Amino acid sequence: MNQGRDQAVGAPGPAGEGAAAGQGAAAGQGASRTRVFLVDDHRFFLSGLRAELGAEFEIVGDGGDAEAAVEGVRRTEPDVVLLDVHLPGGGGRSVIEAVHRTRPEVRFLALSVSDAAEDVIAVIRAGARGYVTKSISPADLAAAIRRVRDGDAVFSPRLAGFVLDAFRGRLDGPVDPELDQLTTREQEVLRHIARGYTYKEVARRLHLSVKTVETHVSSVLRKLQLSSRHELTRWATDRRLV
Repeated sequence: MNQGRDQAVGAPGPAGEGAAAGQGAAAGQGASRTRVFLVDDHRFFLSGLRAELGAEFEIVGDGGDAEAAVEGVRRTEPDVVLLDVHLPGGGGRSVIEAVHRTRPEVRFLALSVSDAAEDVIAVIRAGARGYVTKSISPADLAAAIRRVRDGDAVFSPRLAGFVLDAFRGRLDGPVDPELDQLTTREQEVLRHIARGYTYKEVARRLHLSVKTVETHVSSVLRKLQLSSRHELTRWATDRRLV
């Protein structure tokens, strides 16, 4: 994993849970180890997570795409899921929503290279307890996992403002009802198409097939009641999505 200076900050959970994060490790001594499921589409990064976290946490499984993640989390019933936001077959938001339909007690901590406001808000709205970037240090990531397990909300410092602004109604994009009806993956495809990428280029960048990209574009056009790629680009530009 990338070493960095990005330290997670968080809000206290239920009453009495505002203790400093540094006490988390001591509190876990003598108790059963926290069960963690890893979700990321890069196998090398997954291996690094296992190596860094395996001594403290019980890594019960991993998944490299949305479908495998949902199936694996339902099967292993972890305490915390460490979740990448962008995945083949669907985004982190779709994974959270699918799992919470049958396993609402599972807690999610997003871990991503993205620090885009729309990504942060999408997974928090879906039910994630926190969001940290991949520049976080291993020690701070372990502390963030413990805090999410204990009910705290945890964010990388520069991302916390996005969440506060969104729930105060200050972020126009993520609260757009038309945009909200699109899945996370459809929003990703929309932004790429609006920026002028071809279907083949979008497929390569998002690790999808060209046919899947075409399907997503058709779905976006239908939901937004648009009839062409030109109209889609203009719609996205008007909302400052490109």
